[in-house]
Amino acid sequence: MADTTNLSRAGAVPAHGDSPLVRRTLIAVALGFLGLFLILPLVLIFSQALAEGVRVYFDAIREPDSLAAIRLTLVTAAIVVPVNTVFGVAAAWAIAKFEFKGKSFLITIIDMPFAISPVVVGLIFVLMFGATGWLGPHLAEYGIHLLFTPAAIVIVTLFGTMPFVARELIPLMQAQGTQEEQSALTLGASGWQTFYHITLPNVKWGLLYGVILCNARAMGEFGSVYVVSGRIRGETNTMPLHVEVLYNDYMITAAFAVASLLALLALVTLAAKSIVEWKIARDMRLASAAAGEAPAPDGESAP
Repeated sequence: MADTTNLSRAGAVPAHGDSPLVRRTLIAVALGFLGLFLILPLVLIFSQALAEGVRVYFDAIREPDSLAAIRLTLVTAAIVVPVNTVFGVAAAWAIAKFEFKGKSFLITIIDMPFAISPVVVGLIFVLMFGATGWLGPHLAEYGIHLLFTPAAIVIVTLFGTMPFVARELIPLMQAQGTQEEQSALTLGASGWQTFYHITLPNVKWGLLYGVILCNARAMGEFGSVYVVSGRIRGETNTMPLHVEVLYNDYMITAAFAVASLLALLALVTLAAKSIVEWKIARDMRLASAAAGEAPAPDGESAP
């Protein structure tokens, strides 16, 4: 005890901690990085968007091509997010709660959009459904043309956002196990009743978290959409593509005005994400308190 007291009085650094200088340096580096790569770009976007006044800003947003791009982006997200939500919940439920052949292969397929470049996804779609592609000529015989249409944008966005909901739910469902579901089935509940009253409430915050990420990616998708859209103004330009078109036409203020809408959507997404994370942490604390578990001291595990 005396040795410890003498070390403390002499200003020695504890073995398990860092010196105040190291902590302050690391904090300063982290804040500087965030300021340079996150806060500064946001400030530049809004300053450039409002550089010629509020009236010019709103005129750029109300321009017909801008409204068409905003509408197409929202419609795409409105289709993609529910479809991927249903798929993600079904896939996560099957993978986490059941054992079957091909389970590893299904997980690999779900992860595929993370491994393939969005531009490559667009090129694959062109090879399949283009005028000289594998399926394009056959579909053309029935009057179906997918390439350079909003339908193509929806399909490639569906592929690119497929993993988000499933990948959020799979580890959560696996950690929860199957005991509650098995108990419900033993007591006579049907499969749908078990899913609706037990499985779904247990993963509600993880599901919402995945939906938020899926929506953010759907609205910001650029690479694959760029390839399959044809970039037709007023028809197949989403908001990211419209920003690129305006910037290339030297309409800088209009480009930053539309970009500011995407930035606002990103900020709303981050706010929603933070709220969900806070809700998850609060529910975990309440569950621990209900189970009578006291927080474990540092360096020790709870009994």
